Amino acid sequence: MTKLGGVMAVAMVAIACNSKPAGEVAERTPPAFTPGVHANLAQLMRGIPFTFSNIVFDAQSEDPGSPRKPADVGGGATSTFKNVYGGWQEVENSALALSESATLMMVPGRLCENGKPVPVNDAKYRQAAETLVAAGRAAYKAAQSKSQDAIVDVSDTVATACAGCHEPYRDFDNPQDRCTSKDSGKAAE
Repeated sequence: MTKLGGVMAVAMVAIACNSKPAGEVAERTPPAFTPGVHANLAQLMRGIPFTFSNIVFDAQSEDPGSPRKPADVGGGATSTFKNVYGGWQEVENSALALSESATLMMVPGRLCENGKPVPVNDAKYRQAAETLVAAGRAAYKAAQSKSQDAIVDVSDTVATACAGCHEPYRDFDNPQDRCTSKDSGKAAE
């Protein structure tokens, strides 16, 4: 009975501490999270699709299913945690990151490294983003099969998806021309 009394006393104190005096205004709900842009397009591309497409490409020659040597503890985060989500799961996750990155590429208000707006309303750019989504999904399916042959087959699909944006919008001699479609000759908005 003493234990029950102690539990009840603790419960009553907790309730009293969380009660508001009469007339006090209830706490307001914080405003809803509004997604925003935190990186320019080059930073986004280097951080996500570049990194994760190369993991997919590496799976062509480095068997993700083969055992990895244990990480050196104390060798920094990259060394210590490299095997946590490794192997085929790493390739699967990387393929999904490719698909997800296309959504980030389409967030309005993002700028290119040269300060020009990302051409999110340009049909060719939108198609390139959709192609990246499809390529990521295809790479995910290939990674789920745990077959290097399937990864070899899908790697060209991923490379073609990347080229669908790089060739018309990135591959210029003058970086100031980036985010301008080679076909239009002017900034696509």
